[in-house]
Amino acid sequence: MTRRQKAIAVIITCCVLLVLAAISLNVSWILITARRDALLILGVVLFALIIAGIIVYTVFLVMALKRNEEHDSFINAVTHELKTPIASIQLYLETLQSRPLSDEQRQQFYDIMLADAHRLHQTVDQVLRAGVAREKPRGAARTAVVDMAAIARDCVTVALTRHHLHAGTIQLESHEGRGLTVRGDAEELRTVITNLLDNAVKYSGSDIHVTVAVASPAPDTVWVRVQDRGVGIPKKQLKRIFNRFYRVQTRTLKQVKGTGLGLYIVRSIARAHGGRVFAQSEGEGRGATFTLELPRLAS
Repeated sequence: MTRRQKAIAVIITCCVLLVLAAISLNVSWILITARRDALLILGVVLFALIIAGIIVYTVFLVMALKRNEEHDSFINAVTHELKTPIASIQLYLETLQSRPLSDEQRQQFYDIMLADAHRLHQTVDQVLRAGVAREKPRGAARTAVVDMAAIARDCVTVALTRHHLHAGTIQLESHEGRGLTVRGDAEELRTVITNLLDNAVKYSGSDIHVTVAVASPAPDTVWVRVQDRGVGIPKKQLKRIFNRFYRVQTRTLKQVKGTGLGLYIVRSIARAHGGRVFAQSEGEGRGATFTLELPRLAS
């Protein structure tokens, strides 16, 4: 049990004791003033206000402690995400500087450093996007006509290259040949699908099999659905996974690299486009499905 969890337990215990004390005092007051209606009513009202105040204060205090704990977890995760590639780049640069290497070894080191630099850029970009997404109002990103099937196809190609996967690992299904268009920001929608694909790959473990489906379940709606066969999501966590800094914890795959911002950015961008995103999972070990739903542009 962490220090904050102990603090939360102490706060809840104190709240319970205060409520019991207030109940005892109120019962005593009722017994004493049972024949005085006005005093009895006043005592009951004051008692209800005191109990409500104690409960509300305790709830807000516990929420604040949990929020601080999430912030600390986020800082630790970001620090790790920044420190690891920086240390790697520094090591390879020192190696290049200290001893002669063959052209093949140099090229290998350059490739690794470029990958680490890309990881750094991705982490910083996620943090910046999260800040921008928080300020953007709903429906604020409708600017251009975007072909969702084409965007999904590009994102699948990039994901296969980035994660060094063979072509059959991520399968793309498009249920209509054309007309799956929306109005919005192409780069932001690309970010949404990329984040969903990255999550599907990371939480698939060693057996990666991801399906991306682009369809129109209704005349005025476009769906992009990303489905994996990975570790799944416990049902009690399904409503929390889109919160800032939250990362899924399962018994089979407890530690996954990340900042806890990817799905928060996905939800924020979906809302800014007048749509939504939701997750489905039958539980741990049974995979997960994420669906991006956007208003379809009339053809």
